[in-house]
Amino acid sequence: MSEDYLPFCAAPSVPRFEPPAGSVDAHCHIFGPAATFPFAPERKYTPVDAPKETLFALRDHLGFARNVIVQATCHGRDNSAMVDAMQASGGRARGVAIVGAEVTDDELQALDDAGVRGVRFNFVKRLVGETPKEVFQAIAERVVKLGWHIVVYFEAADLPELVPFLKSLPGIVVVDHMGRPDVAAGVEGAGFQAFLKLLDENPNIWVKVTCPERLTIAGPPYHDVIPFGRELVERYPSRVLWGTDWPHPNMRSHMPDDGELVNVIARIALSPSQQKALLVDNPMRLYWPEETG
Repeated sequence: MSEDYLPFCAAPSVPRFEPPAGSVDAHCHIFGPAATFPFAPERKYTPVDAPKETLFALRDHLGFARNVIVQATCHGRDNSAMVDAMQASGGRARGVAIVGAEVTDDELQALDDAGVRGVRFNFVKRLVGETPKEVFQAIAERVVKLGWHIVVYFEAADLPELVPFLKSLPGIVVVDHMGRPDVAAGVEGAGFQAFLKLLDENPNIWVKVTCPERLTIAGPPYHDVIPFGRELVERYPSRVLWGTDWPHPNMRSHMPDDGELVNVIARIALSPSQQKALLVDNPMRLYWPEETG
């Protein structure tokens, strides 16, 4: 485990907010166990083990029905731990993979067969080395043929430089963690307004209203982040997703209580219809379209 790495909350509270039936935790991770699924040599952090059994127990504890497991950079391009978790889930988990230019069509098809429905492009420099956009573009053109979407993770300061690339991507694009806005600047700040403009002009771009614990300055219960999530849910009700981000890698300030994170949902999605869209309808349409008719 990396120095100063905080382990996940071992005993999260029972949420006061009750998610609607069929709710999906649309952003979480699996780490190891390292003895079975070693971490990538090129990783920039070493987490604690966070195996599938713990994730599935958390899912049930929080009142959720399904998970979307997002490949984390500590496992690099080896998606084995994620695939193993999907195969053990009884159809209740889907995945978002990390792949490189060297991936073969047969390997992509095997990931699709296992339940992968998207690929993640990470631009956060403290987590990954730089990949040429041409490489990402070529991967996107291949995976869209499988019906996959693209998940992108970036810092708000990098948005202006990324806008042309994001607009060029085919299919649905999902932005992680509200585009990591500068909370101190507020909803009316130029950075977040630029992000809203991107969403306004590109109806294929979705957003995850996740990670108040990463974005907050004030700390729990995250009053300073609530306006950002609420604005996105109200403006784009059919293009928002929510997830725990369990087991919360690389948190330095504090480790959130996952039960309290679930309680945040009722503060950003105020109506039952908004809550159902955020937690059920939207993720089901993206990850289990065969069940939505």
